[in-house]
Amino acid sequence: MPLPIEDYALIGDGYTAALIGRDGSIDWLCVPHFDSGACFSALLGRPEHGRWLVAPEGGALESSRGYCGPTLVLETHFTTNTGKVTVIDFMPPFDKRQDVVRIVRGVQGVVNMYMELIVRFDFGAVVPWVRNQRHSRVATTGPHAMELHSDVPLQGDDTNTTARFQIKAGEQITFTLGYHYSYEPPPPRLDPRQALDTTLRYWNDWSGRCLFGGEWGEAVQRSLITLKALIFKPTGGIVAAPTTSLPEQWRGPRNWDYRYCWLRDAAFTLNALLLSGYRNEAVAWREWLQRAAGGPQDVKIVYGIRGERLWQEFEVPWLPGYFGAVPVRIGNAAANQRQLDVYGELMDTLHLSRRSGLDPEPEAWDIQVNLLSYLSDHWDEPDEGIWEVRGERRHFTHSKVMAWLAFDRAIKDAQTYNLEGPVDDWIATRDQIHQQVCVRGYHPDRRAFTQSYDSEHLDASLLLMPQIGFLPPDDARFVNTVEAIRKELAIDGLLLRYAHDAHVDDLPPGEGAFLPCSFWLADALLLMGRRDEARKLFERLLTLRNDVGLFSEEYDPSEGRMLGNFPQALTHVAMVNTARLLAKDEAEASELTQQGEMPASHPFSRSA
Repeated sequence: MPLPIEDYALIGDGYTAALIGRDGSIDWLCVPHFDSGACFSALLGRPEHGRWLVAPEGGALESSRGYCGPTLVLETHFTTNTGKVTVIDFMPPFDKRQDVVRIVRGVQGVVNMYMELIVRFDFGAVVPWVRNQRHSRVATTGPHAMELHSDVPLQGDDTNTTARFQIKAGEQITFTLGYHYSYEPPPPRLDPRQALDTTLRYWNDWSGRCLFGGEWGEAVQRSLITLKALIFKPTGGIVAAPTTSLPEQWRGPRNWDYRYCWLRDAAFTLNALLLSGYRNEAVAWREWLQRAAGGPQDVKIVYGIRGERLWQEFEVPWLPGYFGAVPVRIGNAAANQRQLDVYGELMDTLHLSRRSGLDPEPEAWDIQVNLLSYLSDHWDEPDEGIWEVRGERRHFTHSKVMAWLAFDRAIKDAQTYNLEGPVDDWIATRDQIHQQVCVRGYHPDRRAFTQSYDSEHLDASLLLMPQIGFLPPDDARFVNTVEAIRKELAIDGLLLRYAHDAHVDDLPPGEGAFLPCSFWLADALLLMGRRDEARKLFERLLTLRNDVGLFSEEYDPSEGRMLGNFPQALTHVAMVNTARLLAKDEAEASELTQQGEMPASHPFSRSA
């Protein structure tokens, strides 16, 4: 069986990523890219569905782990009855080859080690042919080939590979597993020690550009590294998470594929990176957007990592799911949904890019004008909303608020940078949306904004209203909404997205607390002047990271366990933004909020 979600750590190379358990087993890896089939799928099944184990034979008495400073190089330390050993895992950030490197270092005494490599392509469905070559073992099937090089003798049959070896204090044993297409010659053998130096230097250089130096600098830096690891290097597309079907509901059906680029999540991620000093990533994402967007009527809420459109979602019945959570899904049917909020997030991100001094890009403004032309005709229609409900479309209040944001940011850009557009029409539409939301999205008897028009149910996404300037944080309607959300959607102080009895998603009720929403609550409390409460909640949320600083999407307070795909970009973005907000002076927060200049995903982003 797989480990608890929180027992995994992440390594990656900008093309894909792997999850490594604290037991020394790589249980998840898709090759060659994030959205490819997995060659290690034990995370969603059993070892025979593919994994790569390097650990003390018979297990360890104890283990600990951590990243080597601000990098994505992982060290796992094992203690046994006979000694201590460290396993170093990383994926070199090279462009013309893909490798996973595992270096075993003896620390104390003598330790008997065991290596087991089970390669199963296409999510565990295909057993490759494994054969010996000089100093290596090669697994091939169809277009795929993986070659294992080792400093110790390799054994096994025609499907699996094993090795047993001793390591003494001061010794070092290396393994490299490289992927290549079977119809191409394999790349030359990698030098593991040189690759380690290159990888450490790459991540230290990248991390050294971070502009955040606040109280929680180390936690913010770890989240930014995680976000960087989720960017597909060739295109700049940003995946929501590197996994599929890790359940939001324990042993339930809320299992989705997150290995794609949601415009919303990508915009939030880009903003966090941009405000932290990472301009190259911002430029790459803007170029990805311009390639992917297409006509305004064809804008999707989620794309493939290359900008391609997704058309199907299917199930893989041969995988039993994470602790029995089925179905295991590949692809995501949400690609065909309408979610009006993404227009606001896109406009907000491009607005921030201009204010941050990115080189002007006329094509970006042309895209924005066309998007607003479409939104002008469709903002008053129902949609599936931010939570991608699989029930009937509704007039979600958050979607309307974000449509307001789209027009608001375009108006600011046009006025500030002398860009051409029907500004008077945009102003009229913005005002119309605001008036409608305040009438139909507000429930006078409940004295709160509700999830959708003419509904009595609450929704935690409405906590973002003051951050975008839709209402000031001291507006009585918003203050009452916050109190209602805390009363009705909180589980042990953490927030659900919405009430399970709202019946909006046509799925069985029950899921964990949604961690980004809990960070949004901390933001709202801070903006309302309740700094001590905000800080207390933020510091509690930090304790929900795992031992290497990673967040999932959701959390089960009753069981003390992570839920959902992992690591989750949106949670890490929310944490970075709350840390930035807390690091600022409270008076500055009040001033910027009153000006309505706080973008949806970023505090303290002042317009020029």
